Amino acid sequence: MTPPFGRAMVAGFVGTVAITLMMYFVAPMMMGQPMDIAAMLGSMLGGSWIAGMVLHFVNGTVIFPLIYAAVLYHVLPGAPAVKGLIWGAVLWLLAQILVMPLMGGGFFSANVGGMPAVIGSLMGHLLYGGILGALARVPERVES
Repeated sequence: MTPPFGRAMVAGFVGTVAITLMMYFVAPMMMGQPMDIAAMLGSMLGGSWIAGMVLHFVNGTVIFPLIYAAVLYHVLPGAPAVKGLIWGAVLWLLAQILVMPLMGGGFFSANVGGMPAVIGSLMGHLLYGGILGALARVPERVES
């Protein structure tokens, strides 16, 4: 069985809220500046912060949870939370190798904070993945 898609999307939304709060409120304590993903994504979409935030939430609420539930849930090892942590780590690696350079942040965030940004990003993606995995699990059957 796969996790229900609706459940995965709700889990993705909760995880996206958590990583977003972490970027704007925890990252400044680590790096001295927020990780403004909406501004970075928005720069690729004509400079709109709102468009960047919408894209961030679409990715985290719809696209990534559906890939996780439909394709990866059966492939990844471990309990649901571990599966989510692995998916979060994969998303982090893709962000650091592909997305950050495309947005001008450099390979492994070299242009936007270096190692503190890399570590903050890893923490956020693991938080997202852990929440997604823990909440988007296959419901247990109740025997009557």
